[in-house]
Amino acid sequence: MTVVMVEDLDPSSADAGVAAHYGDPMREQRTLATAVGLVDRSNRDVIAVPGEERASWLHTLTTQHLSDLSAFSGSELLVLSPHGHVEQHAYVTEDGETAWLDTEPGAGAGLLKYLEMMRFFTKVEPRDATSEIAVLSLVGPGAADLFPELENPRVGAVPGPKFAAGSVPAHATSQYAVRGFEGGLARRVPLGVDLLVPRAAKTSVIEKLAVPPAGLLAYEAIRVEHRIPRLGWETDHRTIPAEADFIASAVHLDKGCYRGQETVARVHHLGRPPRRLVLLHFDGIATDQPPAHGTPVTLDGREVGFVGTAVRHHELGLVALAVLKRNVTAGELRVGESVVSVDAS
Repeated sequence: MTVVMVEDLDPSSADAGVAAHYGDPMREQRTLATAVGLVDRSNRDVIAVPGEERASWLHTLTTQHLSDLSAFSGSELLVLSPHGHVEQHAYVTEDGETAWLDTEPGAGAGLLKYLEMMRFFTKVEPRDATSEIAVLSLVGPGAADLFPELENPRVGAVPGPKFAAGSVPAHATSQYAVRGFEGGLARRVPLGVDLLVPRAAKTSVIEKLAVPPAGLLAYEAIRVEHRIPRLGWETDHRTIPAEADFIASAVHLDKGCYRGQETVARVHHLGRPPRRLVLLHFDGIATDQPPAHGTPVTLDGREVGFVGTAVRHHELGLVALAVLKRNVTAGELRVGESVVSVDAS
């Protein structure tokens, strides 16, 4: 089997260390879209948070409602700056003894540093567990069939502006079912099932599952299609949660005070975040090559946003997630020499 690593295509990529594809990225995409494939995402950083006060502690530090975090449950959370800008995003998976936080490659050190700074006298012991735990993702409609006991993900509706206090249920806004699996954990998520397995057992787990492999290029194409934002790709130093569509999955709008809450509340109740996450379609005339992350999006020659993740999709063609100024509604949008349009669906 041909294996092309991410660093073979881009030596500077933050995603180095895992397979980009196994010889046919488009076939791998179709597998993820119609059946099930296994994507090695073991380059993700993992932070372990054991300790009897971990749930209440994470509840006070992050955007998510986690005070009732129970064994074998999962969710998502953000860490914000004092001004409400997104600094960290992580999935949280609880096994009854430890809360496991998996985040983007290279982001774990910053998350761990923040958690260690905020320990004070709390009974928690956060540590870097990247060398212990590998993340594998089963993606596609067939993933749920491999773990039928895991309930479908539940993501609550975002309340409208000026909602009544107490009207948002007092639990995590995204709820992902979890169970033990091969010495680790299986977590049901919108794209399928994520596996957090002992790194030493990664190869044996892959062999036991006997699921066709798919590379990160295929995974990213499916993620873009479903408009799922990624820290560091659809975010920059100015991003607030409402701009990158983190509100539904990672932010509880009616919980106790946390760092950056004032900005989140003000923007939500006014209903006017400065920017928005969109899906762009390229005309495919000027080029069929995905533009680099951060490439400006222009309107009549004026910069109005940036490209986050651009991919070649097996059905949609060349598309990208991008962050645009909210007031951009008409005119000729371009990325480089390519004319692009905003997906209205």
